[in-house]
Amino acid sequence: MAASLSGMLRGLVQRATPVVLRGLRDAQLVPRPGQRGLALRRFASTAAPREPAPAGGAGETTQAEAFDSLARYRERPWEYLDSEEYVERYGQREVWTDYRRNHKGGIPPQKTRKTCIRGDKISGNPCPICRDPKLVVHYQNVKLLQQFLSPHTGEVYDSTRTGVCMRQQKSLTRAIDTAREHGLLPVQVPLADFEGKDFSNRHGAVAPGRPPPPPGRAAGEPWYSWYRPPRPDPRDLARVQRVYRKYLRPAQEGPAGE
Repeated sequence: MAASLSGMLRGLVQRATPVVLRGLRDAQLVPRPGQRGLALRRFASTAAPREPAPAGGAGETTQAEAFDSLARYRERPWEYLDSEEYVERYGQREVWTDYRRNHKGGIPPQKTRKTCIRGDKISGNPCPICRDPKLVVHYQNVKLLQQFLSPHTGEVYDSTRTGVCMRQQKSLTRAIDTAREHGLLPVQVPLADFEGKDFSNRHGAVAPGRPPPPPGRAAGEPWYSWYRPPRPDPRDLARVQRVYRKYLRPAQEGPAGE
C-alpha cells in the first residue's frame, strides 16, 4: 500500500513539474533556455516593488505591459529616450547628472569599478547605465551617446566624471566609434595651420609633366640641382668640432706624393 501511494505521488509530481516551470518562465522568474539570467536579475533588482493586484486581473496586465516595454526597448533602445517615462525620470538632464558613487573617505577614487554586476551579485550603487535596464548602449541610440560626448571637443567624457563602470565605458567607446563610421555622429577634424608652407608644384622635382632634361654638368656635380647634398653652416660645424674634439678621429694623411 505504501509503495502504491509513493508511486502515485511521484507520478503527480512529474506531471505537475512542467506546468509549474512553464508558469515561472511566463512570469520571467526562471530564464528560458538560451537566455541569460543576468538581465532578468538586473531588472528584478532595479524594478519597483510590486503593488497588490486589484480585482479583475489589472495587476497581471500591468506586469505584462512592463515586460513588453522592456523587450521593446531592448530591440529599439532609442525609443526609450523619447518616452514619457524617461522624461519623468530624467527630465532634460543627462542620465549621469545626479549620480553620486559611494566611496570611502572624502577623496573619490581615481578609477570607477570594473563592473557593477558580477554573476549573482549587484553592487549597492550601480552606475547610471547599469541601474536602468531600459538604457541600452547601441550605436543607433544617438541621443544617449551624445550625453557622454563633449559638445566642444567631441571627445568621450572620462568615466570618473560620468560615474559609469569600466565595462560600460568600453561599450560606450565602441558604440561611439561605430556611430561615427556610420555617419550618425559628427567627427571632429583637428585644425591644421598650413601658413608659411609651400604646397605648390613650382618645384622642379614635382613640376607637372615630365621632369626637365638634365643640364650640362661637370664631373662630380649632381644630376639635378635639388639632389645636391646640403652644406652645413661653417659656424655650426666649428662649434660641433670644438665640443666633440676629444671624440673625433684625427684626419688621415693621404699617401706620399699627394
